[in-house]
Amino acid sequence: MDKAKYIWMDGKLVDWDDANVHILTHTLHYGNGVFEGTRAYQTEDGLAIFKLDEHTKRLFNSAKIVAIKPNFSYEEVRQAHIDLLKSNDFKANVYLRPLIYLGYGVMGIHHVKAPVSTAIASWEWGAYLGEEGLEKGIKVKTSSIVRNSVKSTFGKAKAVANYLNSQMAKYEALNCGYEEALMLDDSGFVAEGSGECLFMVRDGKLISPPNDNSLESITQDTVFDLARDAGIEIVRRNITRDELYICDEAFFTGTAAEVTPINSLDDRVIGNGSRGEMTKLLQDAYFDVVFGRNNKYKKYLTYIGE
Repeated sequence: MDKAKYIWMDGKLVDWDDANVHILTHTLHYGNGVFEGTRAYQTEDGLAIFKLDEHTKRLFNSAKIVAIKPNFSYEEVRQAHIDLLKSNDFKANVYLRPLIYLGYGVMGIHHVKAPVSTAIASWEWGAYLGEEGLEKGIKVKTSSIVRNSVKSTFGKAKAVANYLNSQMAKYEALNCGYEEALMLDDSGFVAEGSGECLFMVRDGKLISPPNDNSLESITQDTVFDLARDAGIEIVRRNITRDELYICDEAFFTGTAAEVTPINSLDDRVIGNGSRGEMTKLLQDAYFDVVFGRNNKYKKYLTYIGE
């Protein structure tokens, strides 16, 4: 990870190397905290954050779900993203990581008396699953680890604790020689990747599972909008992994993953074994949006220079 100059912590810009917390930070021990992943792109009109409002809203929704009362307002956290990017001299695309967490002060499972803190870090970051993966696709393995059940966790919260599940799935996939994991829900249907939503293409239709067992994805919503613009039929229904084996195309989406094709699943080649035609169309359209080349969607860009 490339260091930036500053990290925003509880209203102050702190030098990167000084952005520390106490060893008895409550979230570190008990896993209750919420975060977001947000990207800013170097457009022709300067650095711009994509869907800042949507990401900030989801951050606060996540905090509500896990019973954390943020110590800063929505507007303050939104503005902090902008202030942080202005304070750092970024020359490339940027990833932002806001975090609302429980700090040092009390121990024990009961969390409500723990002090609440908010921080936002940012750094220059390229393609999460590799630049080559954006063009040629990635190898995916169905995980032996099932996606957190809605019967036991809050899947609509982007909560710190939820990602141990994803972390172990990713660990398994990489150790087995793959590049990403596909996670099933506790009924055996496709849920999502370790940190991405899944799409597949069959017979000209764009199909994605419902968000019953996955996070409500901001990038997924963007892809749906772009598919509608292109006149592509959208279907939301359950998908089994064996149906993915025989689909025409498949790809992952997410703020980090952007639009990344899947070239194989469980050593079954998907489609032509590379980026499919519809995947490329939607991928190109997505990058046009985030780089400010589509006037219809410029409303979703917050330009830092403004």
